[in-house]
Amino acid sequence: MIENSVLDISEEVENARAENTPIVCLESTVFSKLGLPSPANAEALTRCLSVIRDHGVVPAVTAVIDGRLRLGLKDSELERILDCEEKIAVRDLSSAVARKYPVGVTTVSASLAIVNAAGEKVFCTGGIGGVHRGASETFDISADLYALSRFNVLCVSAGAKVFLDLPKTIEVLESLGVPVLGWNTNTFPAFYLRDSGLPISEVTTASEVIQVLAATSSLGLDHGVLLNVPIPEEAALDSEVIHELIRSSIIELEDKGITGQGVTPFILERLAKETEGASVPANMALLENNASVACTIAKLL
Repeated sequence: MIENSVLDISEEVENARAENTPIVCLESTVFSKLGLPSPANAEALTRCLSVIRDHGVVPAVTAVIDGRLRLGLKDSELERILDCEEKIAVRDLSSAVARKYPVGVTTVSASLAIVNAAGEKVFCTGGIGGVHRGASETFDISADLYALSRFNVLCVSAGAKVFLDLPKTIEVLESLGVPVLGWNTNTFPAFYLRDSGLPISEVTTASEVIQVLAATSSLGLDHGVLLNVPIPEEAALDSEVIHELIRSSIIELEDKGITGQGVTPFILERLAKETEGASVPANMALLENNASVACTIAKLL
């Protein structure tokens, strides 16, 4: 458990808790240059925060600011994350605090740790990490999956990123005991694509999701719950085009020797370029959609 001595919760979030106003937490990596190119990252942040506030919900962005773990950021601090290139996963939190990083953007895994420590329950992202292709040799498996098994938080996501090994990602989540639910779908979404063809359990109402969360607590289980929301149909990209771009991107990754945390930013940047920017509005659309679903659930908790 993270001690309060290294975690700061913003005044807005504290006031929301005191007034029993629902809160939806967000990561910060997706809003940095590592997640979306500038100025699209700033637009995505503005739009996501607006969607959440329009629901009567308080947004709480996670980050590392001046060596402190943060839940809820001021406008000036949000500006700092936009240009940040220091990505913080859960393994990096202790170093970020000990070395007093001036600013670091938090991935899903680090964000879940912060959200859980603060006692919040609803977290929203674009897409989780997962098992990378070739993991049988590289053992490259995102810490997001293990964080989902450790922290009792609802994670609302558009599935996992499409360039991952999705069948193995589902298998790892199953092995870790993480419930994998589909929001009005019985197949696992794949970020830009609505359907990966992999079966998951469907829920159709916020009440059903809350019942799963309540049962998890009643059973004394400490894991999170992954709720997967398909990208809006009008924003989804062409499956054949995306899969061909991923195949060529993976070859380029191997040729350049890019591994680990460098994989996701590289592929996202290449997809944005090769789709002539079409992947960027798709990313923003799924972020807004996920935020809206997260708010629907947070308001019933």
